[in-house]
Amino acid sequence: MSNIQTSIGLILDTFSKYAGKEGDKTTLTKGELKELLQSELGELLGKANDKEAVDRIFQGLDSNKDNSVDFSEFMQMIGCLSVMCHEYFTKKQ
Repeated sequence: MSNIQTSIGLILDTFSKYAGKEGDKTTLTKGELKELLQSELGELLGKANDKEAVDRIFQGLDSNKDNSVDFSEFMQMIGCLSVMCHEYFTKKQ
């Protein structure tokens, strides 16, 4: 598989690893999102243990206000983080 295919597979696997622990397997609850942030992005985000920060991230991602984060909403976060990392690393060169 190509690097992009591998990356997509890893993102799908990571979402599935956390989604459904508290209910629907196609969405993340606030608790599931918090666990994902702490385990997978804790070093990058630094505020994954801050309840208010997690609340703000969850509310920002839950664009349809159904009190869950679906895969499309989750991918908006992944895309945004990827753009921010790209900008950071291209400015360091």
